[in-house]
Amino acid sequence: MEVILKQDIKNLGYADEVVKVKNGYGLNYLIPRGFAVIASEANMKVHAETMKQRAHKMAKIKGDAEKLADAISSVTLTINAKVGENGKLYGSVTSQNIADTLKKMGYSIDKKQITMPEEHIRKTGTYTAEVALHRDIKAKVNFDVVENA
Repeated sequence: MEVILKQDIKNLGYADEVVKVKNGYGLNYLIPRGFAVIASEANMKVHAETMKQRAHKMAKIKGDAEKLADAISSVTLTINAKVGENGKLYGSVTSQNIADTLKKMGYSIDKKQITMPEEHIRKTGTYTAEVALHRDIKAKVNFDVVENA
């Protein structure tokens, strides 16, 4: 079954893409929750017209994402954490910590856009996370986990 996605769905596709899914997944999960519509002939015509109108707008969004990617890539974040013995953290550093640090610097990034090398970082050191700013644009963000001063 083919469906048109209404929003980005991790490991499936991006908004306004036509993807093939199994019938049960489409009919029981995606369509009832409003994540997708069936790719019927009428819906495909509406989708084609919508995509044509959005092309210019998407180019601007992509350009803005590229500028943001350049700005973020040149920055090294410092995340302070409470540290115990052997450089182990009492808690952990997650994508939320990175999003909060970026927000303090004036960048509006959601934690869901950030992919960490490990889900929870539990030691001090230097790490790199990936930020998905657009479907085609991903930026690498370097961050240091250091002990609270």
